Amino acid sequence: MAIKEATFGAGCFWCVEAVFDDIQGVEEVHSGYSGGHIKNPAYREVCMGTTGHAEVARIIYNDEVVSFDKLLEVFWYVHDPTTLNRQGNDIGEQYRSVVFYHDDEQRKKAELYKQKLEESDAFEDPIVTEIAPLENFYKAESDHHDYYKNNPAQPYCQAIVRPKVEKFKSAFSEILK
Repeated sequence: MAIKEATFGAGCFWCVEAVFDDIQGVEEVHSGYSGGHIKNPAYREVCMGTTGHAEVARIIYNDEVVSFDKLLEVFWYVHDPTTLNRQGNDIGEQYRSVVFYHDDEQRKKAELYKQKLEESDAFEDPIVTEIAPLENFYKAESDHHDYYKNNPAQPYCQAIVRPKVEKFKSAFSEILK
């Protein structure tokens, strides 16, 4: 078994975690913070937008079951990569679209996928997704892990997370656990 890691920011980490947790071959998903300049940030600090961190999901996966390419496909599908520092009503650099690559192969694949999307005219606006090396990852506080699973009736989960998960499940039924 070849265990690898991927780290994506695509808006609120509750949404990203909920989507990737349902994929065959994904062993674990951890909500956290990456890309900023503050060590061990807290959720409140990140929400204030002063840390430089993005809310991200760290995905631990078996690449013999699911490829990084497939994870990228899901990543691009489940959020709007054309809105700078925003996903829906979630506004701020902590909600930016970003692929934090773990190695040069991931960087090349992410850049190629982004280029192909841009050339395909799949989006009317330019893609603003950042592709950057992973320099840090700080796990979010425990109450943010498995948030959607543990709080499915919470209003944000009903209004925002559930529709994203349903959209993902409809489009990627062949890779669901």
